[in-house]
Amino acid sequence: MLWTCLLPALLAAAPAPQLLTWEGRTMGTFYIVKLAGVAQDGKLAAELRGAVEQRLEELNREMSHYLPESELSRFNSSTSTAPCKVSAPFAHVVRQALAVCRESGGAFDPTLGALINLWGFGPAGATLRVPAGDGIAAAQRACGGRHLRITDSDELQKDVPGLQLNLGGVAKGYGADEAARLLRERGYTNVFVAVCGEIVTHGLNPEGRPWQVGIERPLYDTPHGAALSAIVPLSGRALSTSGDAHNFFRDEQGKVFAHILDPATGRPVSNKIASVTVIASNGLTADSLTKPLYIMGLERGLRWIEARPDTAALFILREDGGRFRLVASSRFPAFQTLEPQP
Repeated sequence: MLWTCLLPALLAAAPAPQLLTWEGRTMGTFYIVKLAGVAQDGKLAAELRGAVEQRLEELNREMSHYLPESELSRFNSSTSTAPCKVSAPFAHVVRQALAVCRESGGAFDPTLGALINLWGFGPAGATLRVPAGDGIAAAQRACGGRHLRITDSDELQKDVPGLQLNLGGVAKGYGADEAARLLRERGYTNVFVAVCGEIVTHGLNPEGRPWQVGIERPLYDTPHGAALSAIVPLSGRALSTSGDAHNFFRDEQGKVFAHILDPATGRPVSNKIASVTVIASNGLTADSLTKPLYIMGLERGLRWIEARPDTAALFILREDGGRFRLVASSRFPAFQTLEPQP
């Protein structure tokens, strides 16, 4: 699997004659495409599906930490501190990740591969146990965005031999961008793409309105999309959600340890935030901002997102009694809340 994700539930549209849509799986994850104003056509859908899946598989061969022969895996397995040439898309995604690392004061860090693996959230699979403190400290010494640089010639260079990249917090948004770009280049103007849970939209839905996207209620031990917290209109924008509800384990006392790790502590984040949804101009940006906001917490996260033009965020917080509270930044679009009222 390329990406572990929180899956925002997608609001099902009423049947419409002018909606070409298909779903698929590639690289171990799902994707959905909807094209409004285009009649359902099996031959056309197969042609477009082939083009989209080919592009996503190319990205998988570059940035997957599950495929042993991907560019990323080869970089991670090498202990060399010499520059390593990578593809232009890979370099582009890493530059975005490192920029957010700097801007967030290290709250988001794409070099946490050693820690992610230690906690059992990486390609080796679940450990279902809390690591020892000395193990966490040792893994932290092999992490840090300051230990990674990228040259103008698209070369990656690490100064810690054990440093390992994990682009799970940025690559899927870029995948959605690329799938949407391919469709737009073919002349389609009303486009909805979801790769894993990262959504990119252009134009309008079959009813002539912005695409309607459901934000999942972050419930533990329930299937993806079992319930919604909100419905958000989206057009010409991208949306990404990160949260704790679908990738976690419990210790013997029942405490939840989720996959989002705080680089400062080397441990899963422990705060009241259940999920963060970001809206931005493209999928890569939206995807890269959700985890730092989750790690920062509500107050700091709101200040940080308000200072970033053309972005907005919706925080869902866990309250007593199993309730949730929704807090939106000032630029987040008006949305329909589906949370039960106390």
